[in-house]
Amino acid sequence: MKEIEDVIRSYKQAQQAGKKTVLATVVHVEGSSYRRPGARMLVTEDGQLTGAISGGCLEGDALRKALLAISQQQNKLVTYDTTDEEDNALGIQLGCNGIVYILFEPIDPMQPDHPVALLEKAAAQTTPAVLITFFSLDNPSGEQPGTCVLVTKEKKYGSIKNSAVAAIIDKDMEQVLKNKTSLIKKYPADQNKMVTGFIELINPAAELVIAGAGNDAFPLVEIANITGFHTTIVDGRKTHANTQRFPTVKQVIVGKPAEAVQQLNINEQTIFVLMSHNYNYDLGMLRQLIKQPCRYIGILGPRKKLEKMLLELASEGMNITPTDKEKIYGPVGLDIGAETAEEIALSIIAEIKAVLCNKSGHTLRNKNGFIHEHSTVVNGIHPANGSPNQLSRTDQYY
Repeated sequence: MKEIEDVIRSYKQAQQAGKKTVLATVVHVEGSSYRRPGARMLVTEDGQLTGAISGGCLEGDALRKALLAISQQQNKLVTYDTTDEEDNALGIQLGCNGIVYILFEPIDPMQPDHPVALLEKAAAQTTPAVLITFFSLDNPSGEQPGTCVLVTKEKKYGSIKNSAVAAIIDKDMEQVLKNKTSLIKKYPADQNKMVTGFIELINPAAELVIAGAGNDAFPLVEIANITGFHTTIVDGRKTHANTQRFPTVKQVIVGKPAEAVQQLNINEQTIFVLMSHNYNYDLGMLRQLIKQPCRYIGILGPRKKLEKMLLELASEGMNITPTDKEKIYGPVGLDIGAETAEEIALSIIAEIKAVLCNKSGHTLRNKNGFIHEHSTVVNGIHPANGSPNQLSRTDQYY
């Protein structure tokens, strides 16, 4: 979500400056690629780049393609083949070995549902949304419909011009929301032609709530901001919890645990770290949170502290189930030998990222297979489970 928010911010700045823009999106990958479908980059007419579609090897040529799209005011699908070992211009520096399809879409601010406007609506959601982008792999030089529809929990924005596709795509959108997995699929279009749809799941930004406004919260806030979390500080001390000390957080809440939790919109994307260094405050927060639908509750301190908390809550008559315990992480963080506040913050954010992505946090060197797997379904089949003749194998290693 951070990349999307950065693109939106840069687009608004470009609009204020009267600059034309184009949105470049990775819509499909065959083989290996540094970035996966859904990676985006905004390009202004004076060459400013926001976001990334590769590790840097494609951006130079992509800038030229983007400027051409701006001048022609026409969507363009560009193919970058990094499988050719003789080609030193693309991919060889990163060891890429794949084919990347980039869709360039000039942004017309007069259109109410242009691609960046749809992204802005998606970023405002607190629940997952689905963004639909159409392109033609069979005719790359032909018409490219582009990003056209956003479906949220409450509303549908934009429209699909092709009635045949519009009649059959609703079921696939429901599948994406249900399986929480983006989908790349071919659909029959006009005159016996096919159009490829990238039905993209866009999750809301994760909300990180830090209970504790001590100095060791500073690096945690900083790393959280860099990695795209929306951060809230909660503490009972006005002298510690204020915007002067934490100017970059989304919200500061001062109050007792019960009062603070009432001011939060807690869902599966809400993450908590209890680090007030006050046992009773942390216990009060855990008491309020343990039955909430949050996915992660990290508790700073030794294991004995957590065990004591759970025993105390049980003695109060609280029924703490295995499911309740599963979302509690104490001691908080991955075991990376962290000692300083900055190192501990790094270990905490790394563990949170692993939990959100259902990963183990092990070293990639010891992983068998690809780094990125199963995040996109191709032609209705997970790439790892499909035959070699499916549309492509996507989301592999970089």
